[in-house]
Amino acid sequence: MGRLREVAAPFVVPGPAGVAIRGRLRVSQADAVVLAEVGVFLGSLAAGDLAVRSRQGLEHGSESWAVRKRELTGVCSARWAGSITKATHDQWALARRGQAAEMAWLRGQITRIEARLARPLGAKADKRAGLARGYGSRSEWHAKSRRLHALQSRLARVEANWVVGRVHVVRGGKKLARLRHHPDAAGLSPQGWRERWKAARMFLAADGESGKRFGNETIRITDTGQLSLRLPAALAHLANAPHGRYVLDATVQFTHRGAEWLDRISNNRAVAYRIHHDVLRGRWYVTASWQRAAAPVLPLQAALARGVVAVDMNDDHLAAWRLDPHGNPVGEPRRYFYDLTGATHHRDAQIRHALTRLLHHTRTTGAAAIAVEDLDFTDGRCREKHGRNKRFRRLISRFPTAKLRARLVAMAAEQDITIVAVDPAYTSRWGAQHWQKPLTTSNRQVSRHDAASIAIGRRALGHPIRRRTTPPPHDQSDRAGHRTAQARPETREREEPRPRIPGPRTRSMPPGSGAKAGDQRAQHRSEHAAEQRSWMQDALPLSP
Repeated sequence: MGRLREVAAPFVVPGPAGVAIRGRLRVSQADAVVLAEVGVFLGSLAAGDLAVRSRQGLEHGSESWAVRKRELTGVCSARWAGSITKATHDQWALARRGQAAEMAWLRGQITRIEARLARPLGAKADKRAGLARGYGSRSEWHAKSRRLHALQSRLARVEANWVVGRVHVVRGGKKLARLRHHPDAAGLSPQGWRERWKAARMFLAADGESGKRFGNETIRITDTGQLSLRLPAALAHLANAPHGRYVLDATVQFTHRGAEWLDRISNNRAVAYRIHHDVLRGRWYVTASWQRAAAPVLPLQAALARGVVAVDMNDDHLAAWRLDPHGNPVGEPRRYFYDLTGATHHRDAQIRHALTRLLHHTRTTGAAAIAVEDLDFTDGRCREKHGRNKRFRRLISRFPTAKLRARLVAMAAEQDITIVAVDPAYTSRWGAQHWQKPLTTSNRQVSRHDAASIAIGRRALGHPIRRRTTPPPHDQSDRAGHRTAQARPETREREEPRPRIPGPRTRSMPPGSGAKAGDQRAQHRSEHAAEQRSWMQDALPLSP
């Protein structure tokens, strides 16, 4: 049997650090023209600032940041310049993290391909020796050797860019940029593609400021829903209100978290806004976001004091089972199905609906924690790890582990439910081995995923996944050793051993008789005197 890896300890997942809500903006034709003109103008400034920041590379500092902000202030305003430079910094940092992730992925691919190329054709994997399996044919070996050289040259380019701090960013999105030369493949006309490209490159975002009126001086939304924005200096002629502001005819209403948003702007606390245009729907939206105070993380034992609802995440359903604090399954298993095929909004709605039902079930059972696996499939989507199993690769590629976990944490925080993450190692295998068959009855069919949820819950509670220790293999005597679940000698009111009844074990002869009775007297054995008198056990009382 191969060596098992060390299992990490469970931990409490911290809650979300921010909130974002969205509301529809029903603008008039005149308002749409003004918003588009302001967005395109600020978008051009953001594109130029990103180009300057990218050329600076690792030589960027606070002084160069101040120089960029002063240059932008002259053509727009100090607040718009601050928002643009901060967005540029965040975008550059995101691209930098993407470079690091790409280098790690390329190195992993190169290592796997080299290990498989070094093995003979058709060789099987040897886990004990740490040897990968060989490729199945000569043509596949040749194709993988060519891919190895391509990945190595690609890694060299990324490493060179990493050393000098050069990043590659497409404002508007790389996916949309690739559709420029063949928009018909996506069902777009050239004019439709230009509208989407224009909307994606617009910049209409402003950070909030605590102490300012309604929490934001650049894009302001009052308690009645009236929206106004401070126009850049170059577009001051479009203002229809004092101090170079433009007030829209449309009002904004936030249905979700509306009371919390109203409380923030009433106390003049910072709220950031972003206005964006959905070309496909022909609608304008405004997104409000703010930071929330970090909630104190409960200790693990306090979160699990009332038991836990353990969840095994699968590609088509969530398998849940409630466990008491001692690790015993209570009630019946629950399954919450969803469909991950179709459009993105359909998948999001399916996941959101399944998580809502899971949280309602958790509150009904009285548990205060949900145990989930700390899954990460970023390293398992390649063919080098799972071979020709295309179906499994597609499964883990479409499974939204990060999105599902983030959404579960955000939704659970609103209902004061703690999320506990556990190591996913061997949960499905050991759960099926120790729990699937014992819990299956004629009226209840326990699946492998239901048994895995019990394994997840017991690991979160700190109990071993195994149901109990194995009894002695030979018989009921102590020849093979006691079970480890025996009561300790110092335990009060534990079952004591029965007293030994003197005399022959077979009770076939009276004490003191037999062929070797004299020999026994001569050997001076213990309990010799007891053989000289008869002994009778008292009758059991019929009543206490």
